[in-house]
Amino acid sequence: MIGRSIQDPNPEYYSFYSSQQLATTYADIAMRKIVQDGAMQALGLSWLPAYTVSSVPNTELLEIVVQDTDPMRAQAVANELANQLILQSPTNQAESQSRQEFINERLNTLEVKIDETQAEIDAKQQELDNLTSARQISDLQNQISALQNKLDTLNYNYTSLLSNTTQGAQNSLTIIEPASLPVAPVGPNRMMTVITSVVAAFVLAAGAAYLLVYLDNTIKSPEEIKRLTNLSTLGAIPLIPGGNSPEKLITVREPRSPVAEAYRSLRTGVQFSTIDRPESTVIQITSSNPSEGKSITSANLAVVIAQAGLRVLLVDSDLRRPAVHKIFSTDNRFGFTDLLRNLRNQDFDQTLDALLTELVRPTLVEGLNVLTSGPIPPNPSELLGSNMHRQLLQALRARYDYIVMDSPPVLIVTDAMVLSTQVDGTILVIDAETTPKNQLKQSSERLKEVNANVLGVVVNRLNPKQDGFGAYSSYTQYRKYGEGSYGYPETAKPASKGWKFPRLFKNRPKGPTR
Repeated sequence: MIGRSIQDPNPEYYSFYSSQQLATTYADIAMRKIVQDGAMQALGLSWLPAYTVSSVPNTELLEIVVQDTDPMRAQAVANELANQLILQSPTNQAESQSRQEFINERLNTLEVKIDETQAEIDAKQQELDNLTSARQISDLQNQISALQNKLDTLNYNYTSLLSNTTQGAQNSLTIIEPASLPVAPVGPNRMMTVITSVVAAFVLAAGAAYLLVYLDNTIKSPEEIKRLTNLSTLGAIPLIPGGNSPEKLITVREPRSPVAEAYRSLRTGVQFSTIDRPESTVIQITSSNPSEGKSITSANLAVVIAQAGLRVLLVDSDLRRPAVHKIFSTDNRFGFTDLLRNLRNQDFDQTLDALLTELVRPTLVEGLNVLTSGPIPPNPSELLGSNMHRQLLQALRARYDYIVMDSPPVLIVTDAMVLSTQVDGTILVIDAETTPKNQLKQSSERLKEVNANVLGVVVNRLNPKQDGFGAYSSYTQYRKYGEGSYGYPETAKPASKGWKFPRLFKNRPKGPTR
C-alpha cells in the first residue's frame, strides 16, 4: 500500500490522488535493474523468474505476481521484490535513535497538553453557562478564546511532528498481504487446452462450412434452373481437363468418352426442341459471362450433329473475342466478317458461293464446315443486326441442315440479343462452378425481352459428384464397355500424354479475292 490514508479517519482526496500516482511510479521502478539486482542478491539467485508489477485500478495498492516452476521460489521472489521496493522509498532512510525518541517524547507531551487544554476549555464552557454578570461572562469568554488558540497551536505542532515520522508519511510503502505458498499450478492445463482447441476447431470448421454454403450462389440442380428461368436443362457436360485447346474437341479425340456421350445427349435435346422445323435450323450458343464454355460447347455440338449425318456449318459470330479458330487450330485472317463485307445484292447467290468456297473450312469430320470470325470489326452489333446478315442466314439455310453460331455473352454486350432475334433457337451455357443464380436469371430475362426463343440451358464443367445433377453424370458407365479405353479397340487407344491433335482441315483457304 502507498501512504497511510486508510488509517486516517478523515482522509483527504488529495492524499488518495497522490498515492495513486505514486503507485504507478513504483510499479515502473519495480521492473528496473536496481530492484531486480537487490532481490537476486538477497535470495542468492543468478536470475529471476518472470514477474509483473501493476497498480490496482482506482486504489493505492500495488500487486506483484511471480510465475515459476518452483512454488517456494515464486513465493520468496514475490516477497523479496516487495521488500526491495520498500527499500527504495524515502521512509526507509534510517532516523537517528535519539531524534526518534525526542520526536516520540514531544508527541506524547503534546498529546497530554492537548488533552489538558481541551478539558480546561470544556470546564470553562460549563462555568460560562452558570454566570449572570456581563463582566464575568466577558472575562471568561476571553479566557476560552485564549485556550482555543493554544489548542490550535498544539494541534499544529503535533501534526508537524507526526509528518516527520513513518506514522504520517504519505510517500511510504506497507505490505498489506504477503505472498503465500501456491498449492496448485496456474497452467498450462494441457487437457483443457486440447479440449478447447478441438471445440474451437469444430466450431470454426462448422462455421466456415456454413458460410461457404451460404455464400455459394451457384446453380445446384435443374429444379433451380427451372425455378429461376422457367427453362429446361438440355444437358450437362462433365469437366474436361485443359484449356481452350484442340484437346477440348473431345468429340473428335475421344468419340466414345463420357463427355462425348454428354454432347450426344445435348444433340438429342436440341433436335427435340426444334422438331417442328422441317427446314434447316440456326442455333445460337451464348452464355452470361466470358469463360463459361460456350465456344467449346458450340464446337463439340457441331461435331456430334455432323456425326449424325447432317450438313453443319459452325460460325464464329463472336466478333469481339473469337475462339473457334483456336479450338480448331487454324488461322483467323479471313472469315465471317470478310463474307459480310464482300457480299453484294447484285448476283448475291453467285457471290456467296464464291466467298463460301474461299472462306469456309471443310474439316475431316464429314459434313462439318467451319467459318471463323475473321478480322474484328469496329461495329459488331450493327454488323450482326444488318439486313445483309439476315439475308446471309437465309441463304445459308439452303446449303446446310444446321448452322451453329457461337455468339458473345449476354451480359457483356448486346450482340447476343441482336442475333437471338434472327435464329431459330438460343442455348444458354452456364458454368456449374461459377455462374451465379442472379446472372443466369438476368441473362434469361434479357433474352426474353427481345422475344428470343430460348431452347434451354446447358450446364457446363459439371463435377460428376455434384448433388442435384446425378441424372446427368451417369455417363461413366460407358467407360466400362469395349476392349480398350473409352470403347476403342486395343489398336486404337486414346492418345497418350504426348499425343498430338491431328490436322482437322482438308485444305487451308487463301481468303477472298481482293
